[in-house]
Amino acid sequence: MAAFTTISAYRFTPLSDLKALRERLLTFCKSLHLRGTILLSAEGINLFVSGSSPSIEQLLNEVRQLPGLEGLEPKYSESSRQPFNRMLVRIKQEIIAFGVEGIDPAKHTSTKLPAPTLKQWLDEGRPVTLLDTRNDYEVKLGTFENARTLGIGHFRDFPEAVKQLEPELKERPLVMFCTGGIRCEKAGPFMEGIGFQQVFQLDGGILKYFEEVGGAHYEGECFVFDQRTGLDPSLHESGATQCFSCQTPLTLEEQEHPHYVVGQSCPYCHQSEEEALDYRLIKRQESLLKLTTPLPGSQRYDNYRPISVPASHDRATLMDLLVDIFPHVPKDEWLPRFEAKLFLDPHNQPVTATHPIRSGEIYRHAQPATIEPDVSNKVVFLYEDETMVVVNKPAPLPTHPSGRFNRNTLQHWMREVYHPQNPRPVHRLDSNTTGLTVWARTRHFAASLQEQFHDGSMRKRYLVRMVGHPLEDAFSCDIPIRAAPGRAGSRGTDAIAGLPSLTEFNVLDRSANGTSLLEARPITGRTNQIRVHLWELGFPVDGDPVYLAEKQIGDTQTLSTEDAPLCLHAWQLSFRHPITGESLTFEAPAPDWAAFPGKTPLPD
Repeated sequence: MAAFTTISAYRFTPLSDLKALRERLLTFCKSLHLRGTILLSAEGINLFVSGSSPSIEQLLNEVRQLPGLEGLEPKYSESSRQPFNRMLVRIKQEIIAFGVEGIDPAKHTSTKLPAPTLKQWLDEGRPVTLLDTRNDYEVKLGTFENARTLGIGHFRDFPEAVKQLEPELKERPLVMFCTGGIRCEKAGPFMEGIGFQQVFQLDGGILKYFEEVGGAHYEGECFVFDQRTGLDPSLHESGATQCFSCQTPLTLEEQEHPHYVVGQSCPYCHQSEEEALDYRLIKRQESLLKLTTPLPGSQRYDNYRPISVPASHDRATLMDLLVDIFPHVPKDEWLPRFEAKLFLDPHNQPVTATHPIRSGEIYRHAQPATIEPDVSNKVVFLYEDETMVVVNKPAPLPTHPSGRFNRNTLQHWMREVYHPQNPRPVHRLDSNTTGLTVWARTRHFAASLQEQFHDGSMRKRYLVRMVGHPLEDAFSCDIPIRAAPGRAGSRGTDAIAGLPSLTEFNVLDRSANGTSLLEARPITGRTNQIRVHLWELGFPVDGDPVYLAEKQIGDTQTLSTEDAPLCLHAWQLSFRHPITGESLTFEAPAPDWAAFPGKTPLPD
C-alpha cells in the first residue's frame, strides 16, 4: 500500500513579502513531517512535496489561502517510500530558470491543449509537430512517438536551440510538452515572439497526460527530479535510477548489466576507477571550454543584479540601502540610474530613490548591454567525487560574481558545467591568485569541509614571490588584519580592532633580480592575509596591484589578461575526506615565476 502522496503544482501569480512567507511555509511543512521543495518568487510558486495524504491536503489548504493561489490544483502520485530527503522552501529570482526578460506567464501564455484533445489529434493522425522542451537526459527515459527533441542540457539553452528549428515549422501547428507544464509556460510565449504562429502547450505536461489518458502514443517512462527517477504511465515508480558517474537515467534492464555498479559506473561509462575519473575530468574540461569559447561575459547582455533587503533596512528607502551596502559609491552616482529606471521592484516595475522597502524583498539593478572584462579560462579540473571538486584556478578570474564580473566568474562556470548540481566554493581565492580551490557538491559537504578551514585542520601552502630579500630563512607575521575593506578592496592592519592573523614563511630562493621565492603557510584565513602581512613587513608581493611598495595602496583591484601576474599561487591543500576521514593532499603545478634552483620546501 502506498504510504506517501506526492504532489507537484505551480502557479504564476504575483507574490510579495517572500521572506515571511518562506518562514511560514517551512514551519508549517515541518510540523506535518512533509518533505520536498517549494520555490517562491515574485512571479509565483512551484512546489514538489510528499507526505501522508492528510498532511498534503492540509498544505494545499494553507497555500490556497494566498491571494492568486485559491484554485491551485496539483498533480498527484503515490509511492511506498518518501522520495525526498528533507523539506526546503527557497526564494528564487524565477520559479523556473529561463533567463529571458519580458516573459510573464501570469499575463500571457500559449494556448493550453487538454490531454484528451492531444490524444484525439494523435489518434486521428493530424499533422502536428510534437516538441519536447526537456533536457536530453530526461528524454532518454521516454517521450512521445515521433517527438522533436532539442538535445539541450538545461532549460536556459532552449531559446538558442529552438531558433535552429526549420523555418517552415513556424507556420504549422506545434504542441510543446514537458514534465508538468511549467517550462512550456515560458517556452510558448518565447516561441510566439520569434514567429511561431500556432503554438499549443500540453496542459499539465506528461504527468497530467498519464493521469487522464494513460500512455497512448508515449514510449517509455517520464523522468522526475526526485529519488524515484522515473514514473510509468500509471504514475507508479518504475524502478529507473541515475548513474552516479555520468548521470545517465537507467532502466531496470540496464541496471542488470554487469557494468552497472551502484555509486560508480553504468554500461555507458564503465571504466576502471582511474579511467572513470580521468574520463569525467576530460568531459568537464570539454564542457568548460565550450562554455567559455567565447567568454560568456564578453557577449553583450542585459544583466540584472539582485539586491536583497535585510531586516536592518525594513521600511527604509532603496537609496538608504544602496548607500549602506555600497559605501564606496557616492550617493550622486545612484540618482541618474534611478532616473533611467534601472532599479526594479519584485514585480519588475521601476522604482524611485525614495521607494520604501520591506525586509525579505528582492530588487534588481538593471545593467543593460553589459560586457564584462576578459578573464582567463584556463581552469584545470584535478579531482572530483560525490562530495567535492578540486580545480586549479587561473588568473585573472574572480571566484564569485561581484563588481564588473557576473558570467565571467568561476562560480558561474561551475554551476553551468555541473548542472543540475550547484557546487559551492568551500573557500575563495582572489581574482589575481592562481591555484587550488575546493568546491563542495552539496550543502552538507560544504559545511563539513568549511569546518576544517575554520578550525585550522585544513593545511594550506602557497608559493609567493616577494620584492626584496629577507634576512631570515624562516619568519612569521601575526599582525591583526582589518575585516572591513578599504580602497580597491584592500585590508589594512589594526593592532587593536583587527582580527587575529598568523602567517609562517620559509625562503626557497633569493633571486638576483631582487625578489625572493617563499613558501607561505597561512595558519588563519583572513582576506588577503599573505599579501597584507608581507606588505606590512616591507616586502610586497611581486605584481600586486593593490599593496604597493612604501606602504602605498593602488587603485586596480583586478588585473587584466595583459598585465604581469600577481606572484601568489595556492600550491598545496591537505585535509580529511568528508565521508571516509582519509587524509588527502592536492597539489597544483607551480607557475613559471615560481621556479627555483633546488632548495626544497621545509617539511611540516
